[in-house]
Amino acid sequence: MTPFIAELTGTAVLILLGNGVVANVVLNKTYGNNGGLIVIAFGWAIGVFTGVFISASSSGAHLNPAITIGLAALGKFDWALVPTYIAAQLLGAMIGSGLVWVAYRTHFEATPNPASKLAVFCTSPAIASPVDNVFSEIIGTFVLVLGALFLVASKNSLGSLDALPVALLVLGIGLSLGGTTGYAINPARDLGPRIMHAILPIKGKGSNNWKYGWVPVIAPIIGSLLAALCYHFIN
Repeated sequence: MTPFIAELTGTAVLILLGNGVVANVVLNKTYGNNGGLIVIAFGWAIGVFTGVFISASSSGAHLNPAITIGLAALGKFDWALVPTYIAAQLLGAMIGSGLVWVAYRTHFEATPNPASKLAVFCTSPAIASPVDNVFSEIIGTFVLVLGALFLVASKNSLGSLDALPVALLVLGIGLSLGGTTGYAINPARDLGPRIMHAILPIKGKGSNNWKYGWVPVIAPIIGSLLAALCYHFIN
């Protein structure tokens, strides 16, 4: 696979499983309805695990513009490749979220609450407070990027299990820090699906909440750059 296809495919699978578990928990008449945050956090972790082992050998498995920008800021990734990677991640996120809608279409129709439908696609704060919401996303992404920078691949590869540490890192962030904003910690993860919510013919959908949409795009980039700066000084 080319790096572009690897990033697109890995991100699409990440979002398919991640937003898929949200759909299973929040939409009506699913077997996972009302499963709660722990179920969602585990689903996202498995999404990360699968997306990473699919794409790692071809693209490095960034799957997140915050990771790509953080690596570039440290000189560990070519800035000239950043736009290509981010485009692949955004397109992959759109494809993955579109597939979630296809898989759960009848459950979308059985769910009257527009907020639940939006939650399948993108994040929103539990308590709307722009400054606090920004700090929450910065902190979560800081932990993600700093942790990812310190993760060192084993000299003796375990195959797909090499993807497990980053999946556990995301699981920990979700369980510990995910209760405030839904831990987007990835601009493509939020923006791509939010665009799909806007363009898909979802019956009874409400607002796309664009007034909040800038938070999960800008804050993770700030968190990533702060993590890169911290990593640079530590090393």
